[in-house]
Parts: sequence; C-alpha cells; structure tokens
Amino acid sequence: MKIVIVGCGKVGTSIASELNLAGHNIVVIDINRAAVTRLSDSIDGMGIEGNGATYETLSEAGAGDADLVIAVTARDEVNLYTCLMARTCGCPNTIARVRNPEYTNDLFRVKDILGLSMFINPELTAAVEISRLLRFSGALEIDSFSKGMFELIKVGVPKNSPLVDRAISRIDILRGKVRICTVERDNEVYIPNGEFVIRAGDRISIASKPEIAAKFFKKAELNIARSRDVMILGGGKISYYLAQRLLKAGVNVKIIEKNAQRCEELSEMLHDAVIIHGDCMDQDLLLSEGVEHTDGVAALMDYDEENILISMYIKNISKAKAITKVNNAHFDSIIDQIDLECVINPKKIAGEYIARYVRAVQNSLGSNVETLYRLHEDRVEALEFRAKSGSRVLNKPLAELSLKDDLQIICIARKGRIILPVGSDMILPDDSVVIITKHKGLSDLNDILR
Repeated sequence: MKIVIVGCGKVGTSIASELNLAGHNIVVIDINRAAVTRLSDSIDGMGIEGNGATYETLSEAGAGDADLVIAVTARDEVNLYTCLMARTCGCPNTIARVRNPEYTNDLFRVKDILGLSMFINPELTAAVEISRLLRFSGALEIDSFSKGMFELIKVGVPKNSPLVDRAISRIDILRGKVRICTVERDNEVYIPNGEFVIRAGDRISIASKPEIAAKFFKKAELNIARSRDVMILGGGKISYYLAQRLLKAGVNVKIIEKNAQRCEELSEMLHDAVIIHGDCMDQDLLLSEGVEHTDGVAALMDYDEENILISMYIKNISKAKAITKVNNAHFDSIIDQIDLECVINPKKIAGEYIARYVRAVQNSLGSNVETLYRLHEDRVEALEFRAKSGSRVLNKPLAELSLKDDLQIICIARKGRIILPVGSDMILPDDSVVIITKHKGLSDLNDILR
C-alpha cells in the first residue's frame, strides 16, 4: 500500500517504522527539513519538506493515488484539517492523531463529515494498554484476539508452582481450555511441544479466554491477582485517561503530581481519585502514601530517566506491579539490562494500533492478516488470519497438515465460539485462526504450510 505520513516527530517515526517493516511504500512530510531527512533515510522512503495540510504539498506527495494519509503533527486542528484536505485530493482513507480529550469525546459526531477512517489518541491507547496489564497485576503482557474473546497472557513461573518440572503434555490443570504457547528462558524463546518441561523462572505465554485464564492462574499458583489499589506517578494525559478507566473498574486510585495547578484540575475531573501534591521522586513521600502496600504503580512522569529510576526503586521495596513509561527508544538496551517488569512506549503503541488498521484495509484488498503482535522483542509473531474459501488448509484435520517448524495453531474462533484445537480439529471457511511462529512475513493462511 502507498501511505503518506504527515508529521515526522516521535509518533510519525514510530508509525513509519512499523509500516515500513510491513513492506508498505511510505512518503513522509514535515516542515522540518532535518526531521524529514532523518526519517526518510531510516526507512529508505520519499521525504517532502513542506506544510502537509496544504493541497499543493499533499498533491506533490501523491496523496491523490495513496491508499492512506496519516496526520500526526503536534496540533490536533492541523491533523483534522490535513485529513479533510487529503480527502479533497482523492485519498480514500485518513487517520488523524487527536490528543485533546474534549475533541476525542466529540469526534464520533463529525467523523463521517470529516471523512475520517480512524482517529488515534496515543495517550488514550497507552492508558488502555496499562489498564489491561493492571487487570492481572502479575501479567507481563496481555494481547487480545477475536475482538477480546481470546487472550495471550505472559507470566513468570515461581518455584512453588505445580507447573515446575512438568512436561506440558502432563499438566492437567484445565486441560483443553488453556494452552502454553511460548516459553522464554535464558534469553531464548521456545515454541514448545508436549514434551517441553517447564522450569522455575520461565516466562510463559498462555492462550485462553480471559475468564478461564483467571482460574488457571489460581490453580497453577501463579501470582496474577486483580489490582485493587493503584498509585499513578505524574498527572499528565495518560494518567487522567488511566485513572478514568481504573475508577470505572472499581480500583482505588491515588495520583501524585508536583504541579499544584494540575492537581486542582485533576481533582475537578476525577472526583473519586485521591490527588496528592508532591514530588514523585521523593521516597519518603511514596512510603508515607503506602507505595509498599499498593498492588500497582504506573510511572508516567514527563522524563524517561525519572520513570526508570523510580521503577527500579519500587522494584526493590515493593511487590507492586510496576509499569514504566519510556518514550525514547534509545533506552531499550539499558532497560533490557535492568530488567524492568513492564515498559510502555505510547508512540510505539500508537504505531501498532495504526498498523492493525492498515492490515484490516489490506484484508479487504487480498491479504488476510487481521491482527499481528510482535512478541519477545520481535523474535516471535502472533497472527490472526481469516480463513477464506479456496485455502489449502481448509476441511482437513490439523494432524494431516504439514506445518512449518516453530509454528503452532493456538486458537480457532468460529461463530462466537473459541476452540483450542487438537489434531482432529479442522479449519472451516470464515474461521478466525490464530497462529504463533518464529517465521516472519506470513501474509496468508497458506503460508503456515511447509
């Protein structure tokens, strides 16, 4: 697909990198020449210096014959106008970055009038991801498939778990309703067969319905409790959206923010939250507010360095689930060394959300990948395919299919029913099929065959 991206900041860079990785033809636009050069060189794409909200610049970028225009400048109004102008050029699909909560709440009223295919709020999407992680406080990652009916949840295995030193085929806990899909051990990732033996300290990804997963965690003695008390460090937009979602779920929320005016604003917007005016880096303050006894802590301050440092401190003095916001991708190597529990990059999440939309558009044009998650530092992919008539995998027992190595079919969704398949199960037309694999670039369900 040909995609024009207006705005070469952190969000635009993340989106361009994600879509370039998927093999799309990318054109980037920005008024900052250095930003255009940096991004276009990194993705080996075309770059245009200019105002992407004008008809002239969009035409120069080829918006008229592009499949999608994405506007992610720093200003909501410019992004919305850019999308309107892109539709005037003849582009059929547009996406706008919109951060203002007031605009976000009202956009559904004018989405069709503006011709928007989708709008993305990076702060809101980050808050949604964080709230999902806090739903199971011990979960390291949670990815959803089949419209939320089925989840892939990564957890650590403690020494006292009955899973330890057992082959997967001999684990009887909720047999047929839960599947262990990946195992991470000593910096290696395995897609295990039935003879694979689980060890203490392994990080396993299990596939299941959300309600079944909770029962499995309890029986397997995996510490995956629901968060009841959450402390949020920093009072920015992500914190506001996160507090909203947690409060609706019945979670007790405490926000610490050093800006007095922002504290007053949060108090007016979040009546049920406790707002504390103070320095989030003040260890005495954190202890006095009960950080040692809370279920979850989200470090969402403005500076990555502060978020990383305070998360390291919390890891040493508390059993709370610590979630760390990091915007700068250059910190990835440092984060790997200090082993932070959960790291959230709002820009990267926004890029992944848009990439999922692009895959949905592709699906209507021939590709049948509906959802894709890159796991274990991009070493493993989990993909959801729509089974189309004519596919070579249809109407045959799975045991008779010659599947590629390092690949598992982990779920079949059929008319609202979730199936964790065995060898006698078959894929039928219009099924949704989730596979997990180390192979990259699969774009069709037939690609799972040798």
